[in-house]
Amino acid sequence: MPVETIKWDRGKIKLIDQTLLPNKFKHIYCDTVESIWEAIRNLRVRGAPAIGIAGALGVVVGMQDSKAKGYAQFKKRLEQVISYLSSSRPTAVNLFWALDRMRICCKKHSDLSINTIKSKLLNEAQKIIEEDKNICRNIGKNGARLIKDGDVILTHCNAGGLATADYGTALGVIFNANEQGKKIRVYADETRPLLQGARLTTWELMQAGIDVTLICDNMAGSLMKDGKINCVIVGADRIASNGDTANKIGTYSLAVLAKAHKIPFYVAAPISTFDMKIKSGKQIPIEQRSPEEITNLYGKRIAPKNINVYNPAFDVTPAKFISAIITENGVIKKPDRKKIKKIEN
Repeated sequence: MPVETIKWDRGKIKLIDQTLLPNKFKHIYCDTVESIWEAIRNLRVRGAPAIGIAGALGVVVGMQDSKAKGYAQFKKRLEQVISYLSSSRPTAVNLFWALDRMRICCKKHSDLSINTIKSKLLNEAQKIIEEDKNICRNIGKNGARLIKDGDVILTHCNAGGLATADYGTALGVIFNANEQGKKIRVYADETRPLLQGARLTTWELMQAGIDVTLICDNMAGSLMKDGKINCVIVGADRIASNGDTANKIGTYSLAVLAKAHKIPFYVAAPISTFDMKIKSGKQIPIEQRSPEEITNLYGKRIAPKNINVYNPAFDVTPAKFISAIITENGVIKKPDRKKIKKIEN
């Protein structure tokens, strides 16, 4: 079974430091809002659902030592904490969804004592964690219906237990198909520049006893041309109301290749990843990350000094290239605004 990624442990946030995997499995503890901000920003915790959970728990950490004597003072500090956590990573909408839930929770209990509001905030964060566990399992069940015995699946980045509370979205589909006894094989893109596929996805699949083969990102098209891929399954960080989907950089290329080779391209994500406020993927903010992620590899520089670097963390796949979006509420085939609105409710 996938490991528990993040939890509340005696007044601190306990999480797996994913920057150390697969060579070292280590838990770290965050007991300040600054430390969880750093963990989110520097990908010690990553994956849209897990980032949302980290944000919710970050609110708890940020408010647990509040000395506010009244609700107005408490709420003012809460908004400061939420604003600060919002600045950690801009693309994953789950972060903002979770932070808004914490804001609503606080407002709902404004007539209670400060200590009771703190307890309610912790309960809300714990609820988000438990919901995510159930949601991912339902995504897995719904998606596994699309997987046939003997299928060879291609995936990109990491959308497993490490990206959620403990089970995964895209990998949740693979885990569930495997649990059903279907004989499947997986090709995992390495996922440059931070190698989440090589470091994390392969590790998770091997832990589950699933046949996985690691490939360079630019090998995917060749495999498709040779008829070695039956479908592609990826996760998502934000989905626009029309179905356009932001995911780890390189996903768009896979979608185009899959379309050209008539291979189903699936996105697995919870309803909380949909951003119904935006009309298309053009409105999704794309995080730009440090040049050193490309120019350096494990502390060693691999590119000339003063080279210009372009390093977006995500790209957007238009809905027309997506065969289906797999959610906890069901599967949206050939997604569009009308179908998404229907299943979201």
